[in-house]
Amino acid sequence: MRRSNLPAELNRFIGRVGEERELSRLLGESRLVTVVGMGGAGKTRLALRAAAAAEKRYADGAWLADLSALRDPDLVALALVEALGLTDHTLRTPEETLADHLAPRRTLLVVDGFEHLVEECAPLLRQLLEGCPGLSVLAVGRRPLRVAGETVFALAPMGEEDAERLFLERAAAHGDPAAPAADPAAVRELCRRLDGIPLAVELAAARMPLLTVEQVLRRLDDRFRLLTDGARGAPPRHQTLRTAIGWSHELCTPEERLLWARLSVFAGPFDLEAVEYVCAGRELPPERVLDVLGGLLAQSLVVREITPAGPRYRMVATVSAYGAEWLAALGDTERMRRRHRDWYMGLATWCELEWFSPRQAEVAACLDAALPNLRAALELCLERPDEAHLAQQLAGTLWFAWVGCGRLSEGRHWLDRSLGGEPTEDEHLSARLKALWVLGYVAILQGDGTAAVAALHECGERARATGNALAEAYATHRMGCLALLTDDMRRAEELIGRALAAYRELGELNSNVLMAQVELAMARVFLGDLEGAVALCVDAREICEERGERWTRAYALYVLAYAAWTRGEHDEARALLTECVTINHTFHDLVGLVLAIELLALVTAGEGDPSEAAVLQGAALPVWDTVGLQLFGSGTFNGPRALCAREAGELLGAERYGASVREGQGLSLDATVDRALSERRDPAARVPGARSPRPFRSKVPENPGNPENPENTEARRLPH
Repeated sequence: MRRSNLPAELNRFIGRVGEERELSRLLGESRLVTVVGMGGAGKTRLALRAAAAAEKRYADGAWLADLSALRDPDLVALALVEALGLTDHTLRTPEETLADHLAPRRTLLVVDGFEHLVEECAPLLRQLLEGCPGLSVLAVGRRPLRVAGETVFALAPMGEEDAERLFLERAAAHGDPAAPAADPAAVRELCRRLDGIPLAVELAAARMPLLTVEQVLRRLDDRFRLLTDGARGAPPRHQTLRTAIGWSHELCTPEERLLWARLSVFAGPFDLEAVEYVCAGRELPPERVLDVLGGLLAQSLVVREITPAGPRYRMVATVSAYGAEWLAALGDTERMRRRHRDWYMGLATWCELEWFSPRQAEVAACLDAALPNLRAALELCLERPDEAHLAQQLAGTLWFAWVGCGRLSEGRHWLDRSLGGEPTEDEHLSARLKALWVLGYVAILQGDGTAAVAALHECGERARATGNALAEAYATHRMGCLALLTDDMRRAEELIGRALAAYRELGELNSNVLMAQVELAMARVFLGDLEGAVALCVDAREICEERGERWTRAYALYVLAYAAWTRGEHDEARALLTECVTINHTFHDLVGLVLAIELLALVTAGEGDPSEAAVLQGAALPVWDTVGLQLFGSGTFNGPRALCAREAGELLGAERYGASVREGQGLSLDATVDRALSERRDPAARVPGARSPRPFRSKVPENPGNPENPENTEARRLPH
């Protein structure tokens, strides 16, 4: 089970023995410790090392939330939710999600780079600390939070001996064969002149293959007095850091300086293709970008890292901020931000197209790496009212990110913001219509029927009025999805069927269209047309196999597994659900995952293991808490769960059944998936007299939306 997201150290940690010991002591005595210091002082490295050492004291692990690239204050809580690996599709606020998750747990939360968001971070962390007694926070920034109970740890620059050791080791790592033989007095003077600031020392070490220590000292003497004096009113150590970074800037070639400035528009990790598009131009031809980027990498001004999406580059925040000043001085900030936005709008479009392909998992990883930059692109669109349509287009294009990759809450945030202004002019209407049906889709899955109906009604009406048949089909489709989840199966069948006919006529084929086919199959299953439902899902699965599509395939497998269970083919049902659970967990689609686990519990009961079935039912409960309204508040979708609970409860008795459910509720998400995928065929687990639950036959009530309808009563009574 994953207990931490703390990054591994990439090189040896040098010095800071006393500081590390003191910080560890403070963490043991205070629930809120804030490490403060100037940029480049090594705050993050020390804090992460202390957190890793303290992790064993926290049963639920240590988790890093890096806020340095975050610009939207409204996303602070959501960033913490994401850092903890949570997904929340409910209408709860991210603050409520954090509180609910952390309240019963013992967790260390490391919040790094918060200084530009302190007004939002301080009250949020105070609220969490007050309501979550097992939570401790290690904050890292350039100023304190000023929250009651805060212990501030001011990190000074390195001592002379530690700074010299850092310089020599890093210089050797950069390939300087003369590093061990360097004049100790010159090294000592250089580290003293750099005030022992780790970032400054490391930047100096990166130049050693080209310069001697004495040459660096002369350059500091001769060339950077203007930069130091230019920062009037800044603290002396800040001036020193600025001098050190400015010195690295001066040593760069003109092309390297230009690329450094332009790279400052990136808000997070970036790849080579993005750099070549955004940063190339007349002064920096595309064919030169790779070599120039390599020069910045060699000087430790850019860092390379391997991510699930492949190699990515990033700039340290302080280095990026320096580059941003130069970009502003060049008067080129606005143009570069627009080029950055254009690239990421293009990337989102490519990802949407490739989502319906064998590269679906690659798209999900690419999206995860690009998210900070996509946010920056959305922010730029929203800064200008006349470009709201670009925000709508981008937020709508990312529907697969919000729905398929477990980011409903963030998707709702951007969709609401992009649609919050005046209605779009007709020339940009298609962008608004797309954002509207995507908003309707997200709201449905969050259980917000009111917002869904409003968005889909506007989309459908304006699409019909302007002859946009495709947007009208999407609005009709999502209204059918809403009917499906509110037990109106006849209307769901009619609306989704109408949408599918429109898609075929328009030549539309993608994951959404196949999902409509699967949703139509669900409606027919619950109407008793098992044969028709299976035919639809077999066809959808074949298309998914041809196109390499996996996300929609998982939902088709769910319906086919339901049909196999109905026929008493438990091995077939389990095999289908095993693949379904694996796919949904890969994409972090909790809606599909929890539905599969619920059905797997029913299959397990049919295999004669009601105790394990009850464990799986219990494990589904906290996932539903994250997804939203349990089983969508649907009597029809709750039928299999109610049947499984009744059969397992009768065989086990109330006490054993309740104990098994509680065991499942205590499992983490990863442990739940492992449990669901495990082959449990222990004959000793079988209960004498266990039999396969009778197949669930859904009735379509006269008034499906009315909880008082007696045909819904049993289905809506959830056992706990």
